[in-house]
Amino acid sequence: MQQQRDRRRRDSTGAVTAETAMAVPVLVLLAMALAWVVALGVSQARITDAARETARSLARGDSESAAIALGRRVAPDGARFEVHRSDGVVTVTVTTVVAGPGGALGLVSGHTAQAQAAAEIEPGAGP
Repeated sequence: MQQQRDRRRRDSTGAVTAETAMAVPVLVLLAMALAWVVALGVSQARITDAARETARSLARGDSESAAIALGRRVAPDGARFEVHRSDGVVTVTVTTVVAGPGGALGLVSGHTAQAQAAAEIEPGAGP
């Protein structure tokens, strides 16, 4: 009877270790993916706010450089701003690249996030 218990114990020895060794990398990858999704959401919100603030500033008559400087305070580093005026409406497009979850390792390429905002130019508000 004792021999049977010892044999069963030896047969399952290391099974938990092997299962853990398989599960840990999957959990790490899942955590990295979730962190990247959060980073995408935060970056999208920031560039949306930057586009809106820049468009509102331009619609009030502020200079383009001052309006973009205002937007850069909100936008992530490296964001690009494009301004278009047409038929009394100013449209601002902000674009940025969100690095992939591999970071310096470059496992996954970055994602380009873009946001656009438009505002009607107020009467008497500059050119």
